[in-house]
Amino acid sequence: MAPPDAVPDPAPAPTGANAHRAVRVIKIVVNAGVGESGEARTRAARVLEMVTHQKPVATRSHSTNRDFGIRKGQEIGAKVTLRGAAALDFLTRAFDARDKQLDVDSIDRNGNFSFGIADYTDFTGMKYDPQIGIHGMDVAVEMGRAGFRIRQRRVQSRSLPRALRSTREETRAFLAQTLGVAILE
Repeated sequence: MAPPDAVPDPAPAPTGANAHRAVRVIKIVVNAGVGESGEARTRAARVLEMVTHQKPVATRSHSTNRDFGIRKGQEIGAKVTLRGAAALDFLTRAFDARDKQLDVDSIDRNGNFSFGIADYTDFTGMKYDPQIGIHGMDVAVEMGRAGFRIRQRRVQSRSLPRALRSTREETRAFLAQTLGVAILE
């Protein structure tokens, strides 16, 4: 039996193909950085919770930057990690907000991709709230195959073999077939 957070295979493999070789979404990280703590960070966290339906965690600065007034360890943003069916649901809504388009340079050599959404009101059903203002977010998507966990396990962790990595072309095919996304050249 699969663990509850396992990503269901949205596109079944063709007859005779190995189902474990299918490319799938491993996780999605939605980040809203505001650069300061206080009310602005709280509003960004509220936006992430409205959009993703999960409670966000605070992101903290790694170093002090006096020019920007940021101290090390200060909360300067919020993020949410999505896996499984929630990840695919969010990705579908996020691409609807972007008119189902993705720039070709957004996909890296391992098939992972990221993009930004300028305003939370771009999502279907979201209305502008004057108390929140305009808040955008960054979406980072990690793609892979079954077996990607070997790089994260505690005992005998190893680097990911080339056979388990996805490529740009496989990610492009997945996005076009599963989500109907057009890749802009």
